[in-house]
Amino acid sequence: RSSTKKGESLRDTLWNLQAMTADIFVVRHSASGAAHFMATEVTPDIAIINGGDGWHAHPTQGMLDMLTIHREAPRPFKELSVAIVGDIKHSRVARSDISALQTLGVKDIRVCAPRTLLPKGIERFGVQVYEDMNECVTDCDVIMGLRIQNERIGSPLLASSSEYYKHYGITPERMALAKPDALVMHPGPMNRGVEIASSVADGDQSVILKQVNNGIAIRMAVLSLAMEGQRAHQAASK
Repeated sequence: RSSTKKGESLRDTLWNLQAMTADIFVVRHSASGAAHFMATEVTPDIAIINGGDGWHAHPTQGMLDMLTIHREAPRPFKELSVAIVGDIKHSRVARSDISALQTLGVKDIRVCAPRTLLPKGIERFGVQVYEDMNECVTDCDVIMGLRIQNERIGSPLLASSSEYYKHYGITPERMALAKPDALVMHPGPMNRGVEIASSVADGDQSVILKQVNNGIAIRMAVLSLAMEGQRAHQAASK
């Protein structure tokens, strides 16, 4: 970002980095599709790992979330009901999680948010849409909270943080509506008292810190596989 702010094109920035003989680029970019553009149009000989692109995807977060559910949920994926609550419209995590859950056979995927924070046509992704949080979390196995960015609060999208918490916060009362062994997840950083109550975030059903720990293993594995692929590519090109 520093180079492009000073006038350098994205292509030039990437070519300069490529000249430093990097093997892997881990890319987080505000533009959806940026990682794909880099991999196909600019740096085809370097492994590109998407660390989040715009509102599009956050693949390793989706992978670590699935690993956490696999390890911690009391039932297999095909028997789970999963609720994703929060700013669905602007969340690359939500998109990656929905895709991963569907790939793993979850039939009951629910999303819940104010109408202003739901993307148009979200139903086409095979999810059930709720505006009533209590209804959404009833009998759920997994409840995933999403972060509400500060710039959304007090805007036409969201009246106030207290209003959001009142209607969509993950509270002990709402957890009581879910299954007794339901998991609570959040990609972080959390806004306590906005998206989630502290007693829930720190409670026995929370696996939020386990998500963080699993993220280390997932990203190590992704880097290892990327390096193996690069070595094979380099050997084949000699």
